[in-house]
Amino acid sequence: MITSRRTFLKTAALSGASLVIGFDGRSLLQAANASAVGSFKPNGWVCINSDGTVILTIGKSEMGQGVRTSLAMILAEELEAEWTRIKLLQAKPSADSDLGTGGSDSMASSWKPLRQAGAAAREMLITAAATRWKVDRGSCKALRGAIEHSATGRRLEYGSLVAEAANVPLPENPPLKNVRDFKIIGRRTARVDGPDIVSGKARFGIDIKIPGMLYASLERPPFSGAKVKNLQEDKARAVSDVRSVIKLQRGIAVLANSTWAAIKGRAALAVEWSEPPKGAFDSDAHWKKLETGSRETGFVTRKEDPPPETSAITRTIDATYYYPFYAHAPVETMNCVADVRENRCTIWAPTQAPERLQKQVAQLLGIAPADVEVNITLIGGGFGRRLGVDYAVEAADISRAAKAPIQLLWSRADDMKQGHFQAASVHYLSAGFDAQGVPLAWKHTKAGSFHNISPLDPKEMRDAAWYQDWSWGCYDVPYAFPAIQTAYVAVDLPVKHGPWRSVFAPSSVFARECFIDEVAQARHADPLAFRLEMLKGAEVIKAGSTTVDRRRLRRVLETVRDQSAWTGASMSKGQGRGVACNAYAGRTYIAYVVDVSIDHENNVHVERVVAAVDCGLVVNPVGVEQQMEGGIIWGLSSALKGEITFDGGKAQQSSFADFAVARMRDTPAIEVHIIDSDAPQPFGMGEPPVPPIVPAIANAIFSATGTRIRRLPFRPEQRKQDAA
Repeated sequence: MITSRRTFLKTAALSGASLVIGFDGRSLLQAANASAVGSFKPNGWVCINSDGTVILTIGKSEMGQGVRTSLAMILAEELEAEWTRIKLLQAKPSADSDLGTGGSDSMASSWKPLRQAGAAAREMLITAAATRWKVDRGSCKALRGAIEHSATGRRLEYGSLVAEAANVPLPENPPLKNVRDFKIIGRRTARVDGPDIVSGKARFGIDIKIPGMLYASLERPPFSGAKVKNLQEDKARAVSDVRSVIKLQRGIAVLANSTWAAIKGRAALAVEWSEPPKGAFDSDAHWKKLETGSRETGFVTRKEDPPPETSAITRTIDATYYYPFYAHAPVETMNCVADVRENRCTIWAPTQAPERLQKQVAQLLGIAPADVEVNITLIGGGFGRRLGVDYAVEAADISRAAKAPIQLLWSRADDMKQGHFQAASVHYLSAGFDAQGVPLAWKHTKAGSFHNISPLDPKEMRDAAWYQDWSWGCYDVPYAFPAIQTAYVAVDLPVKHGPWRSVFAPSSVFARECFIDEVAQARHADPLAFRLEMLKGAEVIKAGSTTVDRRRLRRVLETVRDQSAWTGASMSKGQGRGVACNAYAGRTYIAYVVDVSIDHENNVHVERVVAAVDCGLVVNPVGVEQQMEGGIIWGLSSALKGEITFDGGKAQQSSFADFAVARMRDTPAIEVHIIDSDAPQPFGMGEPPVPPIVPAIANAIFSATGTRIRRLPFRPEQRKQDAA
């Protein structure tokens, strides 16, 4: 699934002439034939060879979300191609490309360009066939990888037409198929790369091997400013197969003939680091700053005053919710192969941000970005961690110093302690009621931290929309309170932190969806019925920079209510049921009903999750279901398992033993109900499943125990002390 332009050209040349159409998100582009691809650098392109093979070169990274399958389905639909004859290749970054994968945007951003490219190729092939047959173009149609002449039944395979089609002018606005005519989109389709992945044929970053490559393990300072006090360099060099020890500004690299030898050599270094300074970062102290910040006014991100006739508030309830630090902990730890030679560098990396990687490596080496070739591999879990490129910059630095190609592999402890984290936050919420108990006011203040893995633009920091982007799930509260005020308070955080699956939404939605249950409790109302009641009024609302369709949110709530047989009645002792929902960026709407049980040791077991999702037009139902299941398990881990804590400037957790994640035995029965949406296009599914699952679990625990949990993760020993 990985290709270079040279390989692409060889493949196309062997097949003779080709029809090549590119897309960059703005317009379609055409290369006259395969030989022009060397100077043809859009974000992706479609090539139909004379043997009938269709090659789709795409810029979206595959990290388990199945995106390549869905993107190829979109192309095959419009192109009327034989599904089994489409081959997928990975594009590379160039001067004007935008190949980043994040924000659950792959489907939405690719939907129109891919359809247009497929439709353009189809129309050009129809024109070529009609010209050859000397018949009216309207009497020809594309079907299953060929053009057919309706009157005579004549048929020409695509491959036999590409030379003539390549000379047909590129249509500006090719006609797109009507949704009701779809034959591939909407069908349950197995992943095209599934067999290679399960059989071991697929190559992830960790699998890359090139001639002359050495293996590196890097000992990094445990905290910013740490100095080496002592090390056993001779002992490291004495380890069998260790080739060298290189001291760099970023740490001490051990190079060897194998990964295991590099790891053993690094352990033999036995580096002693200086003691952390007084006042080094400590997560307990940070909690206090966040809590204090949550009571400040902050930057108001949304303010709606009540109508003049609104009753007076006579009662107020409030609560504070705590959301911890998390690591990404993907199965495949950070890794990169780098080969620096004079004024060029070649990289093989599992990355979500190839352009960022290219630019930062070029900056390190003092060369032009065009002289850094980035090969994007399959990714064994991204979750936003691979939007950072620190591991690739390290690999390039080591390769330059070693004067040899190297593979840098992070250990599990490296990945847990040295990556960027999901930042902790504290949320203060309050609700006001009139004398009759009618909810009138909602307030939600989030105290959190701006990402620091990339520089911030000071000009943006004065913009309300910019602050809203740091508080998804807070400012876009969908419920119909007459008065709403949301705010963000920035609290400085020195440790590296950045994107994590669903980014800012999980913490805010956790607080919001748990507190809306508290409001329902204060009203003596069923929490699901109360949500539906609070979603009445205007069908579509403008919440800051986001538009929320309450109709779509009600539909997913009504679906989980019906499919779970929600009655609102009390359950058996030790059993509980909770609900939560969310409108992710106003695009993907999800609701959950969760059933939990509590054992005699107060352990929480998630027994069943009933889910409903409206993600717009569904390309592949299998992919949607898998994303929902993955998001539920991800959320279960953050609800019930590990967190990251800091002491002396260092993360204290180092493995899955002390940063636990959900295992197969923890997996509940999961039912996914996909809403037949009337949206005109697909929306994201990588991030949206995560935010509402944790509060649904929390609300189920309250249902079972009567104890309101406001701090994550839920642990038996913490439940009583954290209860309200």
